[in-house]
Amino acid sequence: MPTAINAAVARQTAAGSVPSTTIGTTEGAGGGTGGIYSAIISRNQPIISVKEKTYEELHKKCLEKNILYEDPDFPPNESSLFYSQKSPVKFEWKRPREICENPRFIIGGANRTDICQGELGNCWFLAAIACLTLNKKLLCRVIPHDQSFIQNYAGIFHFQFWRYGDWVDVVIDDCLPTYNNQLVFTKSSQRNEFWSALLEKAYAKLHGSYEALKGGNTTEAMEDFTGGVTEFYEIKDAPKDIYKIMKHAIDRGSLMASSIDDDLGFCYGSAPRTDIGELIARMVKNQENAQMTQSTVDYQGMEERPAWTIVPMQYETRMSCGLVKGHAYSVTAVEETVFKGEKIRLVRLRNPWGQVEWNGDWSDKSEVWDSVDEEEKIRLQHKVAEDGEFWISFQDFMRHFTKLEICNLTPDALEADKFQTWTVSVNEGRWVRGCSAGGCRNYPDTFWTNPQYRLKLLEEDDDPEDEEVICSFLVALMQKNRRKERKLGANLYTIGFAIYEVPKEMHGTKHHLQKDFFLYNASKARSKTYINMREISERFRLPPSEYVIIPSTYEPHQEGEFILRVFSEKRSLSEEVENMIEAERPLRSSTKAHEESEEQKQFRNIFRQIAGDDMEINAEELRNVLNNVVKKHKDLRSEGFELESCRSMIALMDTDGSGKINFDEFRHLWDKIKSWQKIFKRYDTDHSGTINSYEMRNAVNDAGFRLNNQLYDIITMRYADKNMNIDFDSFICCFVRLDAMFREWGHSTPLTKTETASLSSMSWSGCSSRCTRNTRASGHLHQEHTGHFQGASTIHPKDKQEYFLIMSFTCQDEQHVGRSPWKERQLYSSRQNSTHIL
Repeated sequence: MPTAINAAVARQTAAGSVPSTTIGTTEGAGGGTGGIYSAIISRNQPIISVKEKTYEELHKKCLEKNILYEDPDFPPNESSLFYSQKSPVKFEWKRPREICENPRFIIGGANRTDICQGELGNCWFLAAIACLTLNKKLLCRVIPHDQSFIQNYAGIFHFQFWRYGDWVDVVIDDCLPTYNNQLVFTKSSQRNEFWSALLEKAYAKLHGSYEALKGGNTTEAMEDFTGGVTEFYEIKDAPKDIYKIMKHAIDRGSLMASSIDDDLGFCYGSAPRTDIGELIARMVKNQENAQMTQSTVDYQGMEERPAWTIVPMQYETRMSCGLVKGHAYSVTAVEETVFKGEKIRLVRLRNPWGQVEWNGDWSDKSEVWDSVDEEEKIRLQHKVAEDGEFWISFQDFMRHFTKLEICNLTPDALEADKFQTWTVSVNEGRWVRGCSAGGCRNYPDTFWTNPQYRLKLLEEDDDPEDEEVICSFLVALMQKNRRKERKLGANLYTIGFAIYEVPKEMHGTKHHLQKDFFLYNASKARSKTYINMREISERFRLPPSEYVIIPSTYEPHQEGEFILRVFSEKRSLSEEVENMIEAERPLRSSTKAHEESEEQKQFRNIFRQIAGDDMEINAEELRNVLNNVVKKHKDLRSEGFELESCRSMIALMDTDGSGKINFDEFRHLWDKIKSWQKIFKRYDTDHSGTINSYEMRNAVNDAGFRLNNQLYDIITMRYADKNMNIDFDSFICCFVRLDAMFREWGHSTPLTKTETASLSSMSWSGCSSRCTRNTRASGHLHQEHTGHFQGASTIHPKDKQEYFLIMSFTCQDEQHVGRSPWKERQLYSSRQNSTHIL
């Protein structure tokens, strides 16, 4: 269940701060806001197909071959249903034509009464669908209507969802899980209508399985249907004009849902008790699956009972008034009417079960309707039917409901009476354990390592009634792919963000703000809470200036991806803080003649003894030399250099391709190692022979190298152990590689096609010693990345440097690596930073 952490708690620096659990009509009233719809739709117009072939290509192929489409990526078997358990009974996958006669995709238009929840605890998702049906333009965006079981039927359908800044097209076949010829999950109120069941299947495919849909917040699906911005209200703390906010939300086409807290917290996952549910429950009774074992308790006559779901979630509590705790309801209308000469505010809600309704005043059968004339009843679409939809007075709504979720198509403040033009900046990023997953401000040693995003507020708001020079903006932080990765044990992180003003002397720079800045400067704004929801958003008003946004998880070392959106009323710029890739102070050995020191004489003697008359040494001999010298430094705890490390050094220092290095090359290497050794000891504060991986950014800077965030991530993943420590051997290997790559490719001239031809040779020679054990994999990697540059006549030096450095750190074996960055993680190859005008 979502856990909210108050910002005041996050400010504490005392260890042991504990998070507190606090959260925890087809054409509706929102019909006349086409400008908003076109804005949100047009800015996300391009479709990114999930697979190489588009729906149109697959559909055409099936028609030409006269076959029905079978989805290879979401097959009709148990892997598409569950990931944590086996099915308690055997489901049969059937196409609609096998379930009923005369199947139809949509009958009489898709509307909210078409949706009836099945045996899956995903009422949050169905509540969002019901809201979606109120907005025809949005509905047509998500559910392309040119699909049919009659004309050009090929067993293939497609749906479109917003995913982290892009619209994706999800293609499915029409095989659906059934039991006794009944749909197991979502179904329509009409047996031969299938759009809602197929939409649910497409959404399940997007997240990996049906089970992945159990439990969630309605705004999550609302965002996936619209790409909008969510706002969340605790009704007990709601503003005084909350009715006006809800009314404006409906008028502007926003999607809205509400719920009632239960004793377990804020998690929507209940399902109705149905005939098929009872049948499955009886069959499960004698099975050993503990999660699906039916309790021996008799729930007859009890208000609290378990929700019988195929994927059990929690207890749902049906109250005496007919409402259900721990359950999501769609808000489908907000209206006023006159009752006995007084204005009465009403709210219309829908239970996604398609049954179980409010039974108090203004319910379907309430006597108060007897005092309302027929014309007004028609306007309010009042009807007596067990369809899950009902009216309730605003007063009773505020008394019983605890949460209100609103998904706005634009960030316009719902208290305002006018529409505005917003600029939105989108940035994608990630928290990497050991490098950029620094946690909140409770962890000052690592907080500064989190990704940083500069925000330039350039123009003040146009509000003649406001005397302050202020810029209005909204920040929305969303974690990515956590639901899809549930099968790997992933859960939503507790996330939030803080905003600091950048000192004037640093305006226009892209330097990553350091630890001391955050120790001595307070934030100018921040999220109210750290909470484990997919997205957290907040409105702010700050003077024009340059700021830095720090998104973070509550605790450090939590790895994941996120998307940061910044909406502003006036012109603004938002971008990730990225250092230029450069070597400001390259370390070079002195060229002046001087007498050899005692240490250098010892070196030469040791070197001559090992190398022989040719005065050249191979990797194994280099290891002996280095380890003999390191042993003499009692203040440096080190187990010595690994053979693979020395092979790498030979490959990088060897200038004539002999596979050996001479004394001058060795002395040049040792001079560098001594300089880097001082840096290592500076950060090895506990004299353990290791440094914390979070300090690697500062250590690299001290050595004179400037890298971007992706390279820092790769270095951490390449060299840090499972405890996020880097030993001396790995530290030196990293710096040798950096020095060699900057020495070879650090010049500022563009890379030509001729130089591109030598790229593979350089990459292979620079990595050869470490690639010998993984030749095929490394070769594929080289080809893949080299090909990226072959189409251009010249390459910008920044791209060239980044490419070479990435290649240098990834083309290695896994001798002393805790994890492989290219196998365990797929680093984003480019960061999206785009600005759209709505």
